[in-house]
Amino acid sequence: MRLHVVNPNTTASMTAKIAAAARATALPGTVIDARQPAMGPVSIEGFYDEAFAVPGMLGCIRDADRDGANAHIIACFDDTGLDAARAVAKAPVIGIGEAGFHVASLIAARFAVVTTLGVSIVPIEHNLRKYGLAERCVRVRAAEVPVLALEERNADALGKISAEIAAAIRDDRAEAIVLGCAGMADLAAELSATHGLPVVDGVAAAVTLAEGLVRLGLTTSRLGPYAAPRSKTYSGQFATFQP
Repeated sequence: MRLHVVNPNTTASMTAKIAAAARATALPGTVIDARQPAMGPVSIEGFYDEAFAVPGMLGCIRDADRDGANAHIIACFDDTGLDAARAVAKAPVIGIGEAGFHVASLIAARFAVVTTLGVSIVPIEHNLRKYGLAERCVRVRAAEVPVLALEERNADALGKISAEIAAAIRDDRAEAIVLGCAGMADLAAELSATHGLPVVDGVAAAVTLAEGLVRLGLTTSRLGPYAAPRSKTYSGQFATFQP
């Protein structure tokens, strides 16, 4: 089985961290193919960054499809470009945000999300409503840690994330935590042990769900909004994306 894990930003060190987390979870025999686009922002922090990350990410998915990927994982917690990716990819596509929410809903009646910056709260809340899980999430919290601060073992960043988890347990009565950034993938086990509750990493959750879809032989339905895009002309620098 070949899983394509795409980091929609252009930071290679983050891609390497995401790939390590995916390989640590994957079943024996699962090959993790981790990629990042050559164009786009170095990190995705809000709607503007997200818009410019989508074309490069879709290019990675197109190329991985051609290389025989059995499933794709979008390793940005905002699930950047997920719907567009499902419309164009031959293989099923899972976003780590969606995966993290669903896994948390299976192990807790009430979960909280701890993300990086406050600018990400509204996009995450939007996705929770879209996925029908808003009532299960008691709160989306931001540790006010920039995404790239997670690239090094930063004690200050870890302390801020840990403090938000403690507040979610105390003030929101959260029973599980979903870490709201792919850059937090290596922190889940430590934070779970520290706080005594399940801490879900979306990368690991998405790998497990993707493997399940492949083993079940399930692919994206083409009846509805995930139908293949209609052939038409794309102009300028987007000509290579023409369906």
